[in-house]
Amino acid sequence: MKSLPILTFLFLTASLLAKVEVFEIYKDNVNLLPEGKEADGIIGDFLIRNKVIECVIGGSADNRKANMGAFWGVDGVTPGCLYDLCLRGSKNDQLTIFSPSRQQGRVSYVRPSPDGNGVEVVVSSALSGSLFKRHLYHIKENEAGITIDTVLRNEGSKPASGPITDRWTRFNSSGRFGSIEWADSVDPSDKAGYAYAWLPGENGKVLPRNTSLNPGDEIKIKRFVAVGESPAHALGLVAAKLGKTGRLKLSITGIDKKPVTTASVDFQLKDSTIRGYPDENGKLELLLPEGSWKLSIKDIGREGEELSLEIKDGQSVEKSISMDVQSGVRFSVKQEDGSTTPCKVQFIGLEGTPNPKLGPGDRAHGCKDQYHSEKGEFSVALDPGKYKLIVTRGIEHDHIDKTIVVPKGKYVEFDATLKRTVKTPGWVSTDFHNHSTPSGDNVCATADRLINLAAEHIEFAPTTEHNRIMDWTPYIERLGLKGEISTIPGMELTGSGAHLNAFPLTPNPYHQDNGAPQWVKDPRINALNLKNHSGHHPTGWIHINHPDMIENFVDRNKDGKPDGGYHGILSLIDAIETENYRPATILSQAPYRITRRASREQVTIVREFVWLQMLNHGMKTWGIAVSDAHAVHGNGVGGWRTYVRSSTDDPAKIDWAEISRRSKAGQMILSSGPYLEVETADGIQAGGLARANGTIDLKIRVQCSSWIDIDRIQILVNGRQVESLNFTRKSHPKLFSDEVLKFGQTIPVALTADAHLIVVAYGENFDLKTGFGTSAQSAAKPCAYNNPIFVDLDGNGFTPNGDSLGFPLPSGRISVTQAKEQLTKAGLSLE
Repeated sequence: MKSLPILTFLFLTASLLAKVEVFEIYKDNVNLLPEGKEADGIIGDFLIRNKVIECVIGGSADNRKANMGAFWGVDGVTPGCLYDLCLRGSKNDQLTIFSPSRQQGRVSYVRPSPDGNGVEVVVSSALSGSLFKRHLYHIKENEAGITIDTVLRNEGSKPASGPITDRWTRFNSSGRFGSIEWADSVDPSDKAGYAYAWLPGENGKVLPRNTSLNPGDEIKIKRFVAVGESPAHALGLVAAKLGKTGRLKLSITGIDKKPVTTASVDFQLKDSTIRGYPDENGKLELLLPEGSWKLSIKDIGREGEELSLEIKDGQSVEKSISMDVQSGVRFSVKQEDGSTTPCKVQFIGLEGTPNPKLGPGDRAHGCKDQYHSEKGEFSVALDPGKYKLIVTRGIEHDHIDKTIVVPKGKYVEFDATLKRTVKTPGWVSTDFHNHSTPSGDNVCATADRLINLAAEHIEFAPTTEHNRIMDWTPYIERLGLKGEISTIPGMELTGSGAHLNAFPLTPNPYHQDNGAPQWVKDPRINALNLKNHSGHHPTGWIHINHPDMIENFVDRNKDGKPDGGYHGILSLIDAIETENYRPATILSQAPYRITRRASREQVTIVREFVWLQMLNHGMKTWGIAVSDAHAVHGNGVGGWRTYVRSSTDDPAKIDWAEISRRSKAGQMILSSGPYLEVETADGIQAGGLARANGTIDLKIRVQCSSWIDIDRIQILVNGRQVESLNFTRKSHPKLFSDEVLKFGQTIPVALTADAHLIVVAYGENFDLKTGFGTSAQSAAKPCAYNNPIFVDLDGNGFTPNGDSLGFPLPSGRISVTQAKEQLTKAGLSLE
């Protein structure tokens, strides 16, 4: 017989008989943990549940935290806090953390409460320094909320003062309704909401949110945290604890008598408004504070409805609303072989029709005025009007541009075929850096991130959540995307210095951060820890994200005296992100530029230029391009990607080890739109070493789909923009085409010494607006470039030339004045 943790054993019998159950989580009962978008329960935590709700209290481990971003910093650990709260069996936890009275840092213990109906958390005064803290989490039978009783006592010798407010995170929509705090799920279609309030004490009053405790003083705080199917539902549960409430039963149907399930209901009492959502039967049943309410019922594609009603204490009101027939578009988007395909649709209002507001920018199925689909068969509700629809799938497919009129009360059929006109045999589209909500610094659901990746036609994307080893494979399989994208477990190791991405790593489920290593300041130690974490993989990948070029490689302490940065770091990593979301500056002619933040000028390092300087100084590392996406609309996928050599073009058959090996060899092309191919006459490609005798021929091909174009090819020789190797549509119109193949030429490059060669394909007079619309990537210019081809002229191997390209390697904290002086001296613009 397997042994049970002692606390579980002591309370198991009572829990089985009681209608409130408390469990300590261990390896054989992790199946009891709640599920959902923000579910974070692990071994060592405590589960409390009744017939209505289930919740998780973090265990006492010193490093326990919900995720990296719950609360930042070294002291951001949060044992003893409320991590998960949802309706029982709903698999719909939307809460990252609720921290009563700013509970943060180590705790003395977490254990079941003496009455068996909750969990007790204690921080001794010896541990905290003076303040004794006790939080008692407990629930009642059939109640959709948890009560948290807090005792704070000053056991020190000096007065203690400060805020004692509660904190919770992360929600896009939250607010206050009278004395009640509320929050909505990030994606309204998840239909979950929370509310809480401090309850009056024995004197009938609620404590102020800031307090001062003299030695020996003690205060008690009681609050009730409710969960419901919407913020309004949760609000009513809390309001019933505070005062007079009545019950509302609302039914919403269409004129066809079918339930309307996608509507939202805004409940307004005086100057306060809160939102509710109907269930799968089109019904809402909830408590509301007494008073005169105005209801606004809205559903995209239908006329809105208004309703006024009076709620009285202890009474029930029943109302029915009938809405008109919904309008919208039914899509069937296919590939040329007739199979459906992931895609993205933009909706652009015409002739007075506004762009639709389909939902928050963090989700795929309706983000702002766009919709990302994992399968190509879907419907989108739209208000009647005239729209231009733009359908895309990444940068290899031509776009579809069609104007439609959506009549009132009808769905328009939209059938389309996406043509993959850009041919990329032997290369696959990758993105080594993206995030979803487990990372902690964003609230994009993991499924939404995968749909976003597939809609933008990324074929290989390692799993790279912040400070948590994860595997996106189960999500890919559930979404039916196994033939579209592949992944491998990995992570981004993040802290206040260099961030490192690595794969493969092996998750250890139901342990803190799935067993991820802890970040330290020295990136060399982090690289070694990642390299050896899951057993040494010779083909394992490690790169530095959005690198600080000065600290990492030139001037570690930024004192203005170059010291080589972290010596040896380049031998421990495989690449750096020369492109991370922002527009390309590979053709910049200086290592920094003057930018503005608010009203102040500042010096911004040009990462690509410093990379070229480093290559010339023998500090060899490869460049990669990533999206570093944290949302779907705005900071989403697709603005940058890296093409990597591959023996298969089938995403389902991609071998991560081959991708890593080829990437380690520099066989990578970076692109925000154009598909660039570069090779020497004897077949040497990106990352390779070629031999030449004075002149080397470069075969250059650039393909673009219908919504992308270029007008410049610039060959960089040891990072310098040689004028005779600068070709534009204006200066060399016959070299360019308006077909898919925009540029296809063999260019002789005369050399007098060893050199590394980078070809840049650029659209100086173009942007990405057609493909990205209102999303931020639109303003970027199409750009692609290869990792360097090294050319050996003397047969003694490649020798870097030491050219700093007219500027010293940047070091220290360069002042705006110093930077301006250097730029002026070089004859460059200060803009």
